[in-house]
Amino acid sequence: MSRTTAGARSPSTLWALRVLVAAGLVTSAVIHFQLAPGYQQAAPGGIGQGTLFRIQASVAILSALYVLARGSRPAFLVAALVALSAFAAIILYRYVQLPAIGPIPSMYEPVWFTEKVVTAVVEGIAGVLAIAGYILLSRSGKAKAGSAAPASAR
Repeated sequence: MSRTTAGARSPSTLWALRVLVAAGLVTSAVIHFQLAPGYQQAAPGGIGQGTLFRIQASVAILSALYVLARGSRPAFLVAALVALSAFAAIILYRYVQLPAIGPIPSMYEPVWFTEKVVTAVVEGIAGVLAIAGYILLSRSGKAKAGSAAPASAR
């Protein structure tokens, strides 16, 4: 194993990834919680964009805690799915005017503003870093499995 590969799998590298992914998810959650009341005004008694923002923020917090607590492949996978699905939603609803789908309101918003940009950036970065953590753990698992093989099988 090369020195670079060993360094990439070090516990400090994985901890850094865990912290950065969680920080991105928490940042996204805080912004969504802050924006939710203003977006709920369109549907004060039902499922509105504000409710969806609160759901997304709650799921982001839970996945941040999961990746911090476990740092496992499933934790990184959940974090990647949460971050990248939120990132995809921002991009989709920025550029595509979708109609309401059942209880989900039309959320087309063809503008960029500071909170939206920050959220998109941190979700994109958190998603990519979560994938990196997942891949690093996948590779280290294969390396450990390979090193456990008897010397005659190598």
